[in-house]
This record gives sequence, C-alpha cells and structure tokens, in this order.
Amino acid sequence: MTTPKDFDFFVIGAGSGGVRASRVAASSGAKVAVAESYRAGGTCVIRGCVPKKLLVYAAHFHEDFEDAAGYGWSVPQAEFSWPRLIEAKNREIARLEGIYENLLAKAGVNFMRGRARVVDAHTVEVEGKRHTARHILVATGGWPVKPDIPGAELGISSNEAFELTEMPRRVLMVGGGYIAVEFAGIFRGLGAEVTLSYRGSEILRGFDDDVRAHLRGQIEAKGIRVLLRNELTSIERHGGALRVRTSDVDISVDCDCVMFATGRMPNTAGLGLAEAGVALDENGAVIVDQYGQSSVPSIHAVGDVTHRVQLTPVAIREGQALANTLFNNRPTSVSHANIPSAVFSQPPIGTVGDSEEAAIQKYGRVEVYQAKFRPMKHTLSGRSEQTYMKLIVEPKSQKVVGVHMVGPDAPEIIQGIGIAVVAGLTKQQFDDTMAIHPTAAEEFVTMREKVLRGF
Repeated sequence: MTTPKDFDFFVIGAGSGGVRASRVAASSGAKVAVAESYRAGGTCVIRGCVPKKLLVYAAHFHEDFEDAAGYGWSVPQAEFSWPRLIEAKNREIARLEGIYENLLAKAGVNFMRGRARVVDAHTVEVEGKRHTARHILVATGGWPVKPDIPGAELGISSNEAFELTEMPRRVLMVGGGYIAVEFAGIFRGLGAEVTLSYRGSEILRGFDDDVRAHLRGQIEAKGIRVLLRNELTSIERHGGALRVRTSDVDISVDCDCVMFATGRMPNTAGLGLAEAGVALDENGAVIVDQYGQSSVPSIHAVGDVTHRVQLTPVAIREGQALANTLFNNRPTSVSHANIPSAVFSQPPIGTVGDSEEAAIQKYGRVEVYQAKFRPMKHTLSGRSEQTYMKLIVEPKSQKVVGVHMVGPDAPEIIQGIGIAVVAGLTKQQFDDTMAIHPTAAEEFVTMREKVLRGF
C-alpha cells in the first residue's frame, strides 16, 4: 500500500517555469507547494530580462534626445539620475513580485519561503521541515559565474549590476554574449565609458556571422571599445579605481567597475540531487528526457537548470508541458527548434531559425538574401546607424529556414516572422505577402537578389 503524500507536486523555485508548472498543476486538481529562497519571479522578473529591458529603455533616451533636433525639437540639456532609475525599477519589480505571489495564492498553491533540499525521491526539506510529494520539480534556474583569476571578487555580475547605488563612469564588460553586449549598451547609453573584452574572435558566438560582425561595427560606432581575442589575467585596486591586466601585455584597463558576463551555470549546488540519485551533467545541470523527467522518475526539471535553451518563454512552455504530462493525462514535449529570440543590444537583434553557417552544415548549399540600409528615422536625425536584414532559404524546398535582423524594432518584427518560419513557409509565400510601406519590416517580403553559398 502506497503511503499518502503531503503534496502531489512540490516545486523548488518560483521563477517563470516553476510558477507556470505549479499553476497548471493546481488548476488540474493537484495539491501543490512551491518553495523559494529569494523572491517570487525568478531570474527574469527580479534580476534578468524585465529589469534589463527597463534599463535599455532608459539608455536609449540619450540618442532620442539627440535625434529630436533633426525633427525640429529643441531639447534642453538633459540630466540623468541613476538612483532615480533604480528606485523606479525596484518599484516595478516589487509590483511584479506581488503579482506572481497573488497568482500562486489564487491557484491554491502553498507558497513556502526558504531554501529547499531534496532528501530522496519523494521528500523535500525546507528550513528543517520535511514534506513528501508524489512528484518533485526542480526549477531553480541558473547563476552567473566568474573566471578563476586573481581579483575576480572585485568584479560584479548582472545580479549586482541591477543594485548598484551609483552608476560607474568607466566600465569594463567581460564577455561576448548577449548579456555582455546588452549591458555594454546600457552603460554606454547612460553616459559611461565602456570597454568590452572577449576572448573569442567575434562577439555573440552561435549567432549568424554577418549579424555578429554588423552589430560589433554598430556598437563600436557608438563609442564602445571592443577588444577581441583578449582575456583578463588579473584585477587589482589602484587608488580609487580598478586596474585590469589582460593576456595582451600591451593592454591594461583602468576602470571603476568590472562586470563579468562570462556565462551562467545551473543552480543545483546544495540541492541534494546527486545524493538522491539524480544524474547531473558536467556543468551540474539536471539531465532530463523530452518530458522533463530525470533519472529518478518522480523528480523532474525545467528551465535553465537543465542547461538547454536558457530563455524565459522556453522555461514557461516546459513547465506547462510537464504539468499537462503529469496531471492532465496529456504527455507533452517541447520542441526546441526554431525558437525566436532577441538581443536587446543597441541596436537590437531579432533572430529565428538557422544561422547561415548552421544551414550550410545541414543542407550543403543555401540561398541568401540580404539588405542593409539607413532606417527612415535617421534620414532626418542624421545618425549613421544601419539596419541589417537576412533571409536564408533551403534551395530544394524553398523553405525559409533562417531570418535575422539588426536594427530598431527587430525583436518586435521577428516575433511575427517566427510564426512563418515555424509554419515552414517558402520564399514564394514571403514574396506573395503584401508589404507595409514605409516600414523596415517590408524588406522581408521584398528581397529579390540572392546569392548561393555553401558546398
């Protein structure tokens, strides 16, 4: 006879994936508990995409004030207050945290504050008290990592960047991924001197090569100094500042803040997973099957803690799919193909499907359509920024397998284009779609000149 459990579903982590899974499970009649050691909302809401997007908006006003002159506006000298921005950001994050807690309460979920630890296949301990459950979900997300160099403790990560009491005037951004280029744009737009140091040959590894090169040119034109094939070797205090030494003996950087954006690792340390028999990979990620089940059948994982696709909408979709699988008798897996994504750099990137390089590896040869132009807004503002757009087509089926854009509104535009790529539409169907004029988006349905690339 099976011993009754305290809960049907015990979720560790009240981030996007955990909250969605718990709400869907509770709406299906399951008895659900969620444990959270910090704040409801997780990385995205508290110290990730939401506060970052607010800071991106703030940073862009600098250029907007300048551009207004080209349209006849006389704008007085603007003054910026970092403390006022952070105070406003904190109010909004607190509001969203309250919404998350209310959503859990309305769904009938038992919300526990405290650090949870898995004891065995059906037991979770929170602040010394043990609870049993038929199913356990690990949704603890990821955590920033710093390189192992002397003085690394003097640098900050994105976590601390959102809580700085004063804005640094000179910033060294370490890393070449989306977090690095986004925060480089934020600090630069708010008036700081910014240097970006990356050990690779080009920023944004994994993105389309033309997109990578184009964005680097654009951010350099905005005054961000980019150092490639460059690694930090040490950080030390030098007077009231920091002195950073690099692998290039001729380059050292004096700055007020070093921010590491050098990757994130699954947040599994101290959770007791390995001791409970859960298989983890070399990065500490929970290894799961297509339905989110770990090597222990009653223990599951979704989101960044699985170290697959580290995006909030993916975690939400995985959480919902798991709850439907476990409590709605509807086994559901999540496809990780053709996921639209954005980089809120300045200018921003929107992308969906294959890069040209990945498409060539898949298909051998591809048709490439490209456009580069000055956005209409800047014909009067005088700004030299350029938009870049690219379509990648598989020659035999004529399906559009990759779409990429760098320029104003790229994330908004690519969301709609993503539907077309997921649906498998062809280049002819793009061509048959009437353009909206005058827009940048119309270029995606008016491109006619192609080049063949591949082998």
